[in-house]
Amino acid sequence: MAERIYTAGLVVIGDEILSGRTHDKNIAQVASWLQVQGIRLAEVRVVPDVIDRIVEAVNALREANDYLFTTGGIGPTHDDITVDAVAKALGVEVIIHPDARAILERFYADKGGVNEGRLRMARAPQGAELIPNRMSGAPGLRIGKVHLMAGVPHITAGMLDALTGTLEGGAPLLSETVGGFIPESEVSALLREVEQAHENCQIGSYPFFREGKVGSNFVIRSTDADALQSCMHSLCEGLGELGFDFTPGGI
Repeated sequence: MAERIYTAGLVVIGDEILSGRTHDKNIAQVASWLQVQGIRLAEVRVVPDVIDRIVEAVNALREANDYLFTTGGIGPTHDDITVDAVAKALGVEVIIHPDARAILERFYADKGGVNEGRLRMARAPQGAELIPNRMSGAPGLRIGKVHLMAGVPHITAGMLDALTGTLEGGAPLLSETVGGFIPESEVSALLREVEQAHENCQIGSYPFFREGKVGSNFVIRSTDADALQSCMHSLCEGLGELGFDFTPGGI
């Protein structure tokens, strides 16, 4: 029996994408992340900030795929309407999610507090769970197979990282870690080169400050055990050539 292929659809939302004012980077990073999860990105639609257009795209792609992701339109302004559109597509109400509100109240406690605009980022389709956001506090949302994420690429990346390993896919996700007192800014080119040379692997960088020194742990993830070991070998070799001490397993 052939191995089942899990698929996902992606709806990219925003007039700024369609106008060319903003160049989308989320399609590539979502596709790459899904590949590492053993899931294939099957279709992408880019739609304007129009509720009915979003509803149409969400319903079409969620019915055709195992998972659906949206990027954009979950911020604090009046034209951030993704939550409303997804709630309409799913036939549920929009609520103020109590956990999301609590997160925002903590995040903005020393930044002027939660006002009406910021509270919009606590709105969610009823029944949704939160996707953590380490960067700006405002969480993403997960309801069934549908995942609502930010439009800002580095925030989206953090949300994807929080979802890593949580979706049922075509193969189990494997990982290896190497770390040391290594500033990630000094090895960013190496990380990029090693990842690009191992297309079935994804490398996450997690900086820390310890003992008065800056360091990082680098986590390699893949569904292919051989590719994972090859990537790990290349990364360790590269770190050594750059003169860094490193510890397999991380520190």
